[in-house]
Amino acid sequence: MQIAIVGLGRMGGNIARNMQIAIVGLGRMGGNIARRLMANGHELIVYDRNLDAAARLKGARAAASLDDVVRQLNKPRAIWLMLPAGRVTEDAVKSLEASLDPGDVVIDGGNTFYKDDIRRAGALGKRGIHYVDVGTSGGVWGFERGYCMMIGGEDSIVTRLDPVFAALAPGRGTIASTPARGGRDPRVENGYMHAGPAGAGHFVKMIHNGIEYGLMQAYAEGFDVLRQKSSQHLQEGERYDLDVADIAEVWRRGSVISSWLLDLTSMALAESPALNEFEGAVEDSGEGRWTINAAIEEAVAAPVLSAALYARFRSRVAHTFGERLLSAMRNKFGGHVETISRD
Repeated sequence: MQIAIVGLGRMGGNIARNMQIAIVGLGRMGGNIARRLMANGHELIVYDRNLDAAARLKGARAAASLDDVVRQLNKPRAIWLMLPAGRVTEDAVKSLEASLDPGDVVIDGGNTFYKDDIRRAGALGKRGIHYVDVGTSGGVWGFERGYCMMIGGEDSIVTRLDPVFAALAPGRGTIASTPARGGRDPRVENGYMHAGPAGAGHFVKMIHNGIEYGLMQAYAEGFDVLRQKSSQHLQEGERYDLDVADIAEVWRRGSVISSWLLDLTSMALAESPALNEFEGAVEDSGEGRWTINAAIEEAVAAPVLSAALYARFRSRVAHTFGERLLSAMRNKFGGHVETISRD
């Protein structure tokens, strides 16, 4: 089987067999997905509207267009889209629908709204084309660390693509096994899971990103309080000379609130304790809003996640140290670059 990937990266893990896959979209994550796959022996066909991005990917075969991607792949084809959610991905899926054959697979690894996945899977299914949605977490670090993946689609097709997912996943690493997990899906302990039918993967990833908003906001507010306690306007005896970079570092080591986000926070504060290169106008990429909408649909109280989303809205009007820290975290894990607009 051949698989084409639009958007490239690097993979790890033990691969049962090599595959051909096409990747469309070679941005921050797509390129690294392709590199990780090639490092594990898979054959890559790659395409990006910026043809130079594909040409620079050593070891892959560059395609000149989506039609060229289809022509270069063996049947049954597999094409991984790593494109921005919305119109760009929608147009790519429609183009592929017209040119693929029954048995081929379209994989969407971006941050698509799960209801769009359900609709697309239904439309493609009428032509015998399979659709798999992959919620992909790992950001710009995925080439080295691997990607945590939440997958939606038909069981037989997800199984067919397992060598690709196994290569991209982080693997067990040094994380200890969780007690009482005997008999459960072993893929989960390697960092990827088949969550359910079409849309399930992106739904789980959507909630993941909503939780991410809440965790980041908690860290940002806590460090803002710590920094304010060092402010000059406080009376003597009330003011402490707190080193927030050292606090982040000590919390990384054995505390109950340690996490990869805290690791990145410590890194950002060590590099720039005042974070003056960040303005603190924090964007939201859609998944936080979708999470709150889902909570409303299911009548689930989600006050922390809602407040975290609203805090991002407010950050675009007035900025605090905590919001500069949010910007720094987003830059560290996802390579998001804030637009500075100071007078």
